[in-house]
Amino acid sequence: MELAIFLISALVAIAAAFLVVIQRNPIAAVMYLVTAFVAQAVLFIQLNAAFIAVLQIIVYAGAIMVLFLFVIMLLNLRREEYGKDIRLKFKPIVVALGIVLLVEAVVAIQAASMSAHGDGSLPEMFGSIQSVGKLLFTDYLYPFELTSVLLLVAVLGAVVMAKRKL
Repeated sequence: MELAIFLISALVAIAAAFLVVIQRNPIAAVMYLVTAFVAQAVLFIQLNAAFIAVLQIIVYAGAIMVLFLFVIMLLNLRREEYGKDIRLKFKPIVVALGIVLLVEAVVAIQAASMSAHGDGSLPEMFGSIQSVGKLLFTDYLYPFELTSVLLLVAVLGAVVMAKRKL
């Protein structure tokens, strides 16, 4: 049963991510991206990382995608404003980059499977609030603080830009 859930959610995540890239309608692309995030949250739940799965839904599928949707609707793009279709021009480059990405994914999966524990299982506290918090405030404290400063600057920039238009 677990294998079936994994395969279904993995296929949904891959298909939704593929549809995000090829979709010309930005609203539909955002909806496919939300679908990909939900499928990834199911995969996190299968890894017993419920905290990360909940964060995936609340932060990405909830807040950030709603923000993207509001910005896209605020722009009010019409079909003719999407730009001309240049997909055929870059098709060989896209195919080559896709093959490189596929090879890279295979190598990463092989490296991860070799470095896993002896039986291939995850650590007991993987994805728990305690382990994420410990890593966030010890090993990754500097990038965490840098991200908070970056978000603060972005909010201040948005306020300044909005204030000029009034």
